[in-house]
Amino acid sequence: MDGCGPGLPGNRAVRGRYRKVRVGEARKEGGPPPLRVRGRPPPLQLCSRVHAPWRPRSGKSSRLAAVPTVLVAAAILIERGRVLVTRRKKGTHLEGAWEFPGGKVLAGEDPREALARELREELGIDAVAGEILEVTFHRYDDVQKTVLLLFFEAARTSASSDPRPLDVAGFAWASAEELDPARFPPADGAVLRKVRARLA
Repeated sequence: MDGCGPGLPGNRAVRGRYRKVRVGEARKEGGPPPLRVRGRPPPLQLCSRVHAPWRPRSGKSSRLAAVPTVLVAAAILIERGRVLVTRRKKGTHLEGAWEFPGGKVLAGEDPREALARELREELGIDAVAGEILEVTFHRYDDVQKTVLLLFFEAARTSASSDPRPLDVAGFAWASAEELDPARFPPADGAVLRKVRARLA
């Protein structure tokens, strides 16, 4: 202990050196007798205690902070009562799974522009992204990665060509019955329920 602050050992020592004593008799008017402080006051001591900067505790919370988060834009593109889905290529994370087309948003890139770019690169189509249908945050512990997914309503332009599997393993126009959550990434559960409701 450094004696800083009230109630610390250093203050108790100071209180022990000071006590009030009576000197002389009471005043004739009946007032209280004068008080005198015995002893010299101690020299002023400055508190030298310096608080260390805050650091997160080691454990789960600090490990979570180190996991990178990837921003992904995906398209919910419905035509004639079916929705466009693509299949992940072999050798990628979640290979073989079906998903809604899209991809990673680059640093400084507008998510809607990123989605249009990914649709051209993956499927060779021209599309416009509209309103957000669903936002999902998911952590993949197997690859130490978290994803923030923005699912946009999308539509092909009048000048767009038909989809082709340019950078995907395959594509399909799926009905509501074919949107089985077991065939999609775990992060797609919430948006699958909304899409099935629209196709029903």
